[in-house]
Amino acid sequence: MSVTDQGCPAIADLTDRELEVLRLLTAGHTIKSIATLLGRSEASINERLRDARRKTGVGSSRELARLVAGQENWPRKTDLSSPGTLDDADEQPADAVRHRSKGKFVMLALIPLATGLILASTGSHQATQSPPAHAADAIASPLVGQWSLDTARIPAEERPRSVRIAFNVSPDQQWTTQVDIVAPDGTEMTAHSRARLDGVAVPIAGTIPIYDAASLRQPAPDTLVMTLGKGGVPVATRVYTVAKDGQSMTETIVWADKTMPKMETTYFNRVG
Repeated sequence: MSVTDQGCPAIADLTDRELEVLRLLTAGHTIKSIATLLGRSEASINERLRDARRKTGVGSSRELARLVAGQENWPRKTDLSSPGTLDDADEQPADAVRHRSKGKFVMLALIPLATGLILASTGSHQATQSPPAHAADAIASPLVGQWSLDTARIPAEERPRSVRIAFNVSPDQQWTTQVDIVAPDGTEMTAHSRARLDGVAVPIAGTIPIYDAASLRQPAPDTLVMTLGKGGVPVATRVYTVAKDGQSMTETIVWADKTMPKMETTYFNRVG
């Protein structure tokens, strides 16, 4: 199945040459080996990757390769190339997305990411549902509050200027999520949502192009599981876990793939 069959216009706009580089990247090649194989300079290969990132709004070449690989039957290596081989430092947001005054998420998905972790309002049928049995635990959850990404622990080529996440729980047991991101180039992105802990997928309201739906579960008061998708296809699952002291939180990211998933971890500190 091609990327154009998956309903993702931004990725469908990639040229054959850009897809060629991404295929080699996801197969485990480095920028140097791709340049040698194609008889091009490393600067030319990096330029193709920059163009692909601008078109899609995805801030990391490695993340873009994963996303596109998940939509095509490419033979690939899940760890991709090693850190430092990609020229992602001068990432630029996609023109179409930038004109909507948003910043591009670099995480893994960013970031990701990221990611894109914003849930929209639930449907009216959910509003009439009874609160879950562990509603009291949800209110007391140490996840509630404001969290700031420890950017120093993110590779320089994938590092946003800042990422903040705020979790709150309303009396009717709806979780509100607020995310504020400042991309490497200084552009900003903010999104807001509300959802129940029932695992039912809801639309994502925001400007992160790689996600359009999400669902929540809370297996324990200090843990939140968030599954993100695009066009009805799973993209990533993110698990947030608060430390015993309540002052730090880990985000474990598992990217959906046709091969053995690769886990990534980011770290947040409480700021409110």
